[in-house]
Amino acid sequence: MITAENFLLIGSILVFISIVISKASSRFGIPVLLLFLLIGMLFGSDGLGIQFHSASDAQFIGMMALSVILFSGGMDTKLSEVKPVMAQGVLLSTVGVLLTTVLTGVFIFFISGWESTNVQLGLLTSMLLAATMSSTDSASVFNLLRSQNMNLKYNLRPMLELESGSNDPMAYMLTIVLIEIVGSGSDWSLAVVARDLGLQFLFGGVIGYAAGKFGVWLINKVNLSNSSLYPILLLSMVFITFTITDMVKGNGYLAVYIAGVVAGNARLVNRKEINTFMNGLTWLVQIVMFLSLGLLVNPHEMLGMAGSALLIGVFMIIVARPLSVFACLLPFRKMSGKARIFVSWVGLRGAVPIIFATYPVVANIEGADSIFNIVFFITLLSLLLQGMTISTMARWLGLDLPLQREGNEFGVEIPEEIDTQLYDKTLTAEDLKIGNRLADMNLPTGTLVMLVKRGNEFMIPNGQLELHVGDKLLLIAENRKQEVAKQE
Repeated sequence: MITAENFLLIGSILVFISIVISKASSRFGIPVLLLFLLIGMLFGSDGLGIQFHSASDAQFIGMMALSVILFSGGMDTKLSEVKPVMAQGVLLSTVGVLLTTVLTGVFIFFISGWESTNVQLGLLTSMLLAATMSSTDSASVFNLLRSQNMNLKYNLRPMLELESGSNDPMAYMLTIVLIEIVGSGSDWSLAVVARDLGLQFLFGGVIGYAAGKFGVWLINKVNLSNSSLYPILLLSMVFITFTITDMVKGNGYLAVYIAGVVAGNARLVNRKEINTFMNGLTWLVQIVMFLSLGLLVNPHEMLGMAGSALLIGVFMIIVARPLSVFACLLPFRKMSGKARIFVSWVGLRGAVPIIFATYPVVANIEGADSIFNIVFFITLLSLLLQGMTISTMARWLGLDLPLQREGNEFGVEIPEEIDTQLYDKTLTAEDLKIGNRLADMNLPTGTLVMLVKRGNEFMIPNGQLELHVGDKLLLIAENRKQEVAKQE
């Protein structure tokens, strides 16, 4: 049993093992999420015997973790990149989620009662099961692509990032509304459902935008004695935003995501410290969340639902997701068929569906245990089948590109409030045709060389420094002159 005395030790050992074993993720193309889940299952009740059976505790852990993950994902969403694919991403994250829910729910209801399956769910409960699985997971997809130095053509990467970051709130709203309908057992109307969804969107959007603006203003105006306190202050704003939005029956997940987008696209003091803190915290909460879910499941119960879950999972991957994607992208005639196929394949299920599957359990919905076990099995299936083949699929469809390196090779950063940017340049014979000294180089006005790297040696430049072909220069330039500098 997990007690106060052994919680810290057991938790630390699980996190340590997870991080060490996650090295296999990049080497063998295994989604890191899958490894964390499997480690949790290995140490759980059917494995080494750690007893963790509280769905409400797992739900609370998931709520906190998702708040951080969605906010951090919002901060990484650059509006300049997603603007060209905004319509596609929004359609996929709203209409696409709804279509996936309806198609999958009807299929689940259709196979209920078959002799070869042990699923006995009504239509609304079938829709509830489908709703918990209707969102995709961005963390595993792009962790794999980045670990294999892969980018995507046709703005597919920002479009998928936008969809994955913004479709969790839609799936959450459908899950909560359907739980209320199924749990009450009373009559319901489409108008009431539409009203509830609209209010969640409205409050989530308005509060999230306001919180993001206020957070940016506060971070830039408050004068703290220690720069390490700025990210902690911002983190407190994340949880305040989620809680207030949830209290007024809005969508807290949508609110924190929008707040993250607003903060990420504004000028922030101490952005480096904030990004470093949020990236590390995001990894920590993901590990804790995945391990908790792995501990929560009882594999012998999940295997009892394997046949039904396999049917549902294959239907979602082969039928529901592609139909939803092609329907949503129908208005965009210029998008190639290969791009549509790839987007259809990147319907990766992750920790979010499992977290949402705990809501029916906590609400004591009839058949909730079956829902949880089916969702967990389908998540494992999706991670194995889709997660391990995403990069292969991108290459097979001819959609992969080399991953562009961010920042500069010197690893030097400057505060965002300074209106300058750093970039590096590798010298060629053409650059040294006039002369091989720094003073001979024709640098644009307002551009200075900060460092010179030759092999593993770093040199502080002066005008008489002799330069060689292959030397790397770290240059600093005013923002308004940087593009001119790069062109020259």
